[in-house]
Amino acid sequence: MYYAIISEDVKDSLPKRQSVRPAHLQRLTDLSEAGRLLIAGPHPAVDTDDPGAAGFTGSLVVAEFASLAAAQEWAEADPYMAAGVYASVIVKPFKKVF
Repeated sequence: MYYAIISEDVKDSLPKRQSVRPAHLQRLTDLSEAGRLLIAGPHPAVDTDDPGAAGFTGSLVVAEFASLAAAQEWAEADPYMAAGVYASVIVKPFKKVF
């Protein structure tokens, strides 16, 4: 089943994001190569694809996991969590219709 991992950043998270971005992206690459990643990306802080110094306000990952517990475990192990990028993370089932 798919699960949505919805994360909200702490204020001024950009330097923290940049410091661990390669490790964060590698985990997403691993999911993608396993055929389990539906979509992933950040929420720009301003209405543009490249927010520059404004940075991001959070992230969305929708991926396939064996269970809600497995999705939560994966989310908790994200390098962005360890670096203090995220203020909160919600994980919930997601049903793809389109």
